[in-house]
Amino acid sequence: MTRRPAQRIGPFALTRTLAWLRICAIAGQSVAVLFCAWWLHLPIPLLPLLVGVGLLGVFAVFAAWRLRQPWPVREWETVGHIAADIVVLGYLLYFTGGASNPFITLLLVPIALSAAALSARALLTVSALAAVAYVILLNWHVALPMPMHENPRGGLTMSEAGTGVNLLISALLLGFFINRLSHALRLQQTEVQRVRERALRDEGILAIATQSAGAAHELNTPLSTMLTLLPELRRDYAADHLLSEDLLLLQDQVNRCRTILREMVAFGKAQLSQESERLTVTQFIHGCLERFQLLRPEADVSLVLDDNTARTVLRTPPGLRHALLNLLNNAADASASRSSQMVALIVVREGSWLQLCVRDEGPGFAVTGELALLGESQKQTGLGIGLALAEATAERLNGELIAGNTEHGAEMCLRLPLAVIADR
Repeated sequence: MTRRPAQRIGPFALTRTLAWLRICAIAGQSVAVLFCAWWLHLPIPLLPLLVGVGLLGVFAVFAAWRLRQPWPVREWETVGHIAADIVVLGYLLYFTGGASNPFITLLLVPIALSAAALSARALLTVSALAAVAYVILLNWHVALPMPMHENPRGGLTMSEAGTGVNLLISALLLGFFINRLSHALRLQQTEVQRVRERALRDEGILAIATQSAGAAHELNTPLSTMLTLLPELRRDYAADHLLSEDLLLLQDQVNRCRTILREMVAFGKAQLSQESERLTVTQFIHGCLERFQLLRPEADVSLVLDDNTARTVLRTPPGLRHALLNLLNNAADASASRSSQMVALIVVREGSWLQLCVRDEGPGFAVTGELALLGESQKQTGLGIGLALAEATAERLNGELIAGNTEHGAEMCLRLPLAVIADR
């Protein structure tokens, strides 16, 4: 299944939202100051106001640089950004009427945004800063050069016009950016649900692995007994050619079972040692196909592998081979359900990704495209483990497993980052 990076609500999301708000504020404040000074010809202190807008612009550049840095944004740092915005807003309001300015209610915007993303202590800090700014502006400010509540020409007063513009700006800002924060919250909840499902799946895989280890230990004894008895039975019934052939086939299958048990033990040791096998893509793919042809000799496998991709050297993790074999086995089963033996393996390198696509000629996936849960299978004889193991392997290697349908069947694409699996 495709994954998208989770966008988490919190200090970083709020700081990024504030960065966009700051850009809008710089543009709006610049237009408002120049409009009042040049269009309305109000004798406002133009230079101090432009200095304040310029300081906010400098801080906006710093905030944009900070958001590009790798270290995490802490809550106290976000509160510092909000404090800088409140100080600049208070500075501008000081020269334009203080608390009597209709835009004084913009002090509520950082409080509303903080309530959606920060802790209660941080919210109280931001509220206290806004309250202090309001009290200061209430007592100390530069009065506007004309009455706010009178208009000798008739029509709207400055207070009424400012209140209307302020209401429109507040509604747009709060509506747009709170919607962004709520969207981030929904994505976070979706990611939490996905992590919970992944934990349940991994717990199921661990339980299966524990049971498999016990089963492997218990199966070794009856298999050894069968390997001892089968050669004797073949000697006793050498004259019966049909029975002798069946006994030979049975002996081969028992040997195959013992080989699988040994490979399970070897795979477990390799997994514990975290040792990777250094192979080219050609060696890895052909090794997997040889193993698959031994398991499914009836399958008609076609391989698409270009020369550039074939020469790529991989540090093959232990579970990757089993993941690819699971996908090939599922494809063979799907094709067989439609009386076909066709299985296609397409290996391509797309930028910094290696993509292994397995196609079949089966019935395809359901419209939802969701992979089966652990223990659930679309096949009557399936155990519902193969795809879950392949998806777990992809996630462990920072890759993804994508399910889709083609014109003739289904397609499973195992996408892996070369930064993780390629030999440097």
